Amino acid sequence: MPLFHQLRFAFAGRLAAFYAALFVLMGVHLPFFPVWLKAKGLDSGLIGLVLALPMVIRVVAVPLATRTADRREALRAALMLAGVATFAGYCVLALVPGTAALLVVFAMASFAFTPVMPLIDTYALRGLAAQGRAYGPVRLWGSVAFIAGTFGAGLASDAIPARDLIWLIVAASLGLALAALGLAPLPAPSRHAVAPQPGRRGLLRDPAFLAVVAAAALIQSSHAVYYGFSTLQWRAAGLSGTTIAALWALGVVAEIVLFALQGRLPRLFEPTVLLMAGALGGALRWAGMALDPPATVLPLLQLLHALSFGATHLGAIGFIARHAPPGQGATAQGYLAIALGLAMAASMALAGWLYGMVGSAAYAAMALAAVIGGGCALIAHRARHVAIAP
Repeated sequence: MPLFHQLRFAFAGRLAAFYAALFVLMGVHLPFFPVWLKAKGLDSGLIGLVLALPMVIRVVAVPLATRTADRREALRAALMLAGVATFAGYCVLALVPGTAALLVVFAMASFAFTPVMPLIDTYALRGLAAQGRAYGPVRLWGSVAFIAGTFGAGLASDAIPARDLIWLIVAASLGLALAALGLAPLPAPSRHAVAPQPGRRGLLRDPAFLAVVAAAALIQSSHAVYYGFSTLQWRAAGLSGTTIAALWALGVVAEIVLFALQGRLPRLFEPTVLLMAGALGGALRWAGMALDPPATVLPLLQLLHALSFGATHLGAIGFIARHAPPGQGATAQGYLAIALGLAMAASMALAGWLYGMVGSAAYAAMALAAVIGGGCALIAHRARHVAIAP
């Protein structure tokens, strides 16, 4: 095998392994961390506040990490540090007693973990573009791993006490640390790589960029009730941990299909169009969930995850890859992550209050957020086309 192809495989393979480790952790954490919190004695309102904490922390952690990585060209080193620190934080979290100590340690673990996604996406976009490879087919291995993590945690949740679920998260965070240490150096750009268009104005003065960030933040934060309380709701309705894991996995399978097809999508599906599709999928999905549907309808609604999350993610990432000025990729990802964090923090805190008050009807507020996000995506679409018009 020629050396160039060996290097391509080494970079993409290690990157796929990192995405897999990251999403195993998320697949365990998202559905079952709230269950552990409840087992620790926290009520739904406090659970919502705890889950909102990382979204607030990232407002400080993400710009610090992304700007430092941009200035020092240190994406790989930053990811290694974040991976090891995340593992250390969750080890301590598993052992602390009391709610106050839990909040402090979880804040520290979140400070390490929250920059990981914008850093790895910037690292991936830069490295894959240098090799002429698409993002989606590599990123999909994270989604595959999310299914494995969710199923594994679901099976474990039927077999072990809820108070022991934290050890699954600790084990998954160890995998993240090891995968971070195994990341390959970024390859040199190839002559076939497409360079980002230089920016004529600052990112924070660019109407199209701001509208895309607002759209992505609103659509992704509309998942708050689902992320925070769907598992609790389904367990209360009598669904087993395995069934709940299967429902989460089904949504991710739909997402995987979209990621795998990214390179084959018609040119019509530019980033802002993908964002509008994500908004439509979110509005339909959460409107259906607000009606407290029977279990037989849940799989159909879960398939809309391909749009509500998958299309939204690809749209936002694709816009930044095309639109961010050279040398500002991590910074642009950081701005997006901050907006996502603030929106998700507010949405998660609201979700905890609404779910405690009205149960599944809280999803109606999430549907409204998705609709507003779609409006922002339409504004971005028009602003982008006006900006490139002759």
